[in-house]
Amino acid sequence: MASGFFAILDDIAALMDDVAVTSKIATQKTAGILGDDLAVNAEKATGFVSSREIPVLWAITKGSFINKLIILPIVFLLNWLYAPAINYVLILGGLYLSFEGVEKIIEFLFHRDKKGHEVIEEAAEEEKSPEEMEKAKVKSAITTDFILSIEIVIIALGTVLEESHPFITQILVTSLVAFIATVGVYGIVALIVRMDDAGFKLIKKSKDKGFFGKLGHLLVKALPIVIKALGVIGTIALIMVAGGIFSHRIEFFHHFLESWSSNEVLKILKEVILGLAGGLIAVALFTMGKGVVSLVKKK
Repeated sequence: MASGFFAILDDIAALMDDVAVTSKIATQKTAGILGDDLAVNAEKATGFVSSREIPVLWAITKGSFINKLIILPIVFLLNWLYAPAINYVLILGGLYLSFEGVEKIIEFLFHRDKKGHEVIEEAAEEEKSPEEMEKAKVKSAITTDFILSIEIVIIALGTVLEESHPFITQILVTSLVAFIATVGVYGIVALIVRMDDAGFKLIKKSKDKGFFGKLGHLLVKALPIVIKALGVIGTIALIMVAGGIFSHRIEFFHHFLESWSSNEVLKILKEVILGLAGGLIAVALFTMGKGVVSLVKKK
């Protein structure tokens, strides 16, 4: 009886050790996506008044957890029923990411003076209220997180499948990586958006003197720079992630400029080109679709 109990404990210990080792490998393989996820979501979680930063970030974090709870069982089920379906889902997600990235570039180049207007919109719209803008930004952040979460979950699952681990290990490792992704990314984002508050507290406690006073001023001055930098990095990240999906998941593009794959710089350039091309096509289709809808409504 006792020997059977200890045998079970030994099996659990072996399973946990297996999960820990495989999770480390899977986390390393998803590090690039996690970096992109951080840049994208940090940019989306900023730009609010100080009192709304944490509530907004918490709303996005909860949305991210819900995304993972939706994605994980669906991915396991799809992988069991029809594995190629995951590939098509990723490609559609890549189109959305590239659309969002190119949309931001178009907005910066041609619509900077049209605050409160939709991108690619010819007719002027009324500016949204702060509450509506907040809800829209949270919704956009959660939607983008959903696409990036699919990529993270599938890469993590792919790592486990490569190692031929049993089904229970697949579930535990993939779920653990998904949890780490959410906690890690949004934990760092929370630190970033509260930089200025931390700076003000340091200034106040040090009475604006000495090392801590200077550090406080540095944190306050650095926040706008960090936010702008994350906005640029986040846009580039969207395009690169999308380009990477197109490059790895579409056979034709996988062999497109194949010689560039041996050079890391050219490989990145290839992904940027594919991401921009996919985004331009998505924006064009979106614009055409809106035009058709407008014509139908007029008739």
